[in-house]
Amino acid sequence: MGFTDKQEALVNSSSEFKQNLPGYSILFYTIVLEKAPAAKGLFSFLKDTAGVEDSPKLQAHAEQVFGLVRDSAAQLRTKGEVVLGNATLGAIHVQKGVTNPHFVVVKEALLQTIKKASGNNWSEELNTAWEVAYDGLATAIKKAMKTA
Repeated sequence: MGFTDKQEALVNSSSEFKQNLPGYSILFYTIVLEKAPAAKGLFSFLKDTAGVEDSPKLQAHAEQVFGLVRDSAAQLRTKGEVVLGNATLGAIHVQKGVTNPHFVVVKEALLQTIKKASGNNWSEELNTAWEVAYDGLATAIKKAMKTA
């Protein structure tokens, strides 16, 4: 079964993230670093900080990650796969030293952030929609990494 209209709608209905971008950006990266402290060096905007501090670069990157997952949901519904719009994503991830376990950490942080942001609107169905959309994105990035 492919990605459904309802799943895409669930991913797109999660606008809570944008309503508190600074707070949820910090939460997202805090979870990433709790799970994988060594990943701090992968993010230029975190390298020289004592912890996760709000900054325009942090917010922009978090918004980009969440936006890419939303775009992936749309592509999965219409095409059945995710094709990266930014051909350099694979090379960037290779250059930064991203490995498979990093994708797992980011997925866990993403899902925990969505759960927190969604509050009473959270459901297993919402979680699954975001998870499948993220997995589609991760697969596309990993594929691009192989050819980078």
